[in-house]
Amino acid sequence: MRRVSDRAVEPLPANGPSLTVAAVARQLGVAPATLRTWDRRYGVGPSSHEPGAHRRYSSDDIARLERMRRLVMSGVAPAEAARWAQAGRDPEGRETDVPAPTPRAGGGNVLALPGARAEVRGLARAAQALDTQECHRIIADSLDEHGVIDAWDTIVAPVLVALGEKWSGTGRGVETEHALSAAVQEVLGSWIQACAPSAPVRAVILACVPGEQHALPLWAVAGALAERGVAARILGPDLPEDALGRVVTRLGPAVIMLWSQMPGGSDTSIIDNLPVTRPAPTVLVGGPGWPDVAYNRGVSRTLTLKDSVDRIGRALGW
Repeated sequence: MRRVSDRAVEPLPANGPSLTVAAVARQLGVAPATLRTWDRRYGVGPSSHEPGAHRRYSSDDIARLERMRRLVMSGVAPAEAARWAQAGRDPEGRETDVPAPTPRAGGGNVLALPGARAEVRGLARAAQALDTQECHRIIADSLDEHGVIDAWDTIVAPVLVALGEKWSGTGRGVETEHALSAAVQEVLGSWIQACAPSAPVRAVILACVPGEQHALPLWAVAGALAERGVAARILGPDLPEDALGRVVTRLGPAVIMLWSQMPGGSDTSIIDNLPVTRPAPTVLVGGPGWPDVAYNRGVSRTLTLKDSVDRIGRALGW
């Protein structure tokens, strides 16, 4: 039998078996890049690392990382969370000899999320740090645990609204909103593919009105429909009126949903100018950009994500 050299065996730390970055990331439910960032920026990493060898985390290291993760998820700034985690402070406030987190001055990077639960604060913190991988993880976990409608209404939308209010009040933070929106769309896209929805006999069309760039709510509608086994066609932002008309003529859809986000941004003539098809589609309009007027041809205004999905379901005969 061939003898294994002593140099081929990596000794384990005294406090238990060691794990790789990937293994620890799976155990904690965070991205490997997040662990590397915590190590590089805040020093919360493996307690020992030999040059040329892969990083290995001991059980004590993992315990510190778990404290770090729980604190960040509860809304504590990463730098503060790292200080507490290194000192062994518990999120419930035990070991009171460790100083409390330093109060933040008004403004800055803090979002107004009074009474928000841990997932919301964690998503806001990740978005503010432009940690898109952590945003992906939190959003994906929220979809798995709550489903699309509840995850959108109670976790994603509150952070997007807070970012919008911050931009409206300060003119700052648009880059954060864009990064979070991209993460949400990417996760919803993966969710839709994983659900493997089937296209109905007559299409469901989701589109923004001309000039409207905010298509993310339509991705939430598509995700909630996919969860119910129905595929929708998302035509995206700023769809020209003539392009919409060609799609309607070609597909003869069962449902057309038009989104307008910016107040005063919608011209109702786009509804009146829709091509006539038989049978006539259900036309829904969503978003705050529509004027409060009576629409022709039985157009309905949806107020929530659930309302949109329910109306589309009725139109499809659920």
